[in-house]
Amino acid sequence: MGNRPAELARAVRSALDQEHVDVEVILVGNGVSGDWWPGDDQVFDDKRVTLLRLPTNVGIPAGRNRGVEASSGDLIVFLDDDGWYRSTRLGTHLRDRFAAEPDLGVISFRVRDPEGGRGMRRHVPRLRAGDPERSSAVTTFLGGACAMRRSAFDAGGGLPEDFFYAHEETDLAWQVLNAGYRIVYDASAVMFHPAVLATRHDMFYRHNARNRVWLARRNLPWPLALTYLTVWIGMTVLRERKPSVLKPWLKGFAEGWRKPAGPRRPITYRTAWRMTRTGRPPII
Repeated sequence: MGNRPAELARAVRSALDQEHVDVEVILVGNGVSGDWWPGDDQVFDDKRVTLLRLPTNVGIPAGRNRGVEASSGDLIVFLDDDGWYRSTRLGTHLRDRFAAEPDLGVISFRVRDPEGGRGMRRHVPRLRAGDPERSSAVTTFLGGACAMRRSAFDAGGGLPEDFFYAHEETDLAWQVLNAGYRIVYDASAVMFHPAVLATRHDMFYRHNARNRVWLARRNLPWPLALTYLTVWIGMTVLRERKPSVLKPWLKGFAEGWRKPAGPRRPITYRTAWRMTRTGRPPII
């Protein structure tokens, strides 16, 4: 969004510094003027950097979709402006792993706290998130810390643009799984990012609830969808007892039923069973 030029330069440089791989950087300015330039750092003059200016803030999923459309690589890596890669060998690790595992669709990275903290539980995309150093199969991924095969992205239909923010990765993940690909959390693929709370965004609770309803309506067979939403209502009421939290959450939940969710593509029960065997049935 053009408001963190120093962090953005660090992020771009960490991508361009990857060794022994061909890298292109599509730098998406989401809601910037037509003459916007990302900053004074010389890294932005690199010929491998393509600047894509979007005059309106179209949200996270639409911004990433526009970036994918402007790219040409076989592997897609998403990186937020305040994240970076410390290792210059991450690119070769990703290339070699995708080459060796044809059914691997998405790799979710380990997010490390640059201050040396243990990291945030929500950055490990599985129910048993206590050990971030343990790799495993998973059923979703982190949108700003991941790599995916372009064919998997296409098979999943890209990110749902109406979501704007929250759960867009899970929507794509479920469709990628339904297309027959695997998703893994790879603790050796590391991205650094400050430890910040998702609740810092004003729209968090409303979008979280609205998009969860849309996620179920779009992707789950109706018996699973209704179970999934019932479970999340109960969990939210038990966890968040403050009216200041429950009010926007319930408003978003109602909005998710009232407004169109987009095209419905329910996953098969076979995919739901695969997710259950992986450790996260699509009811929680």
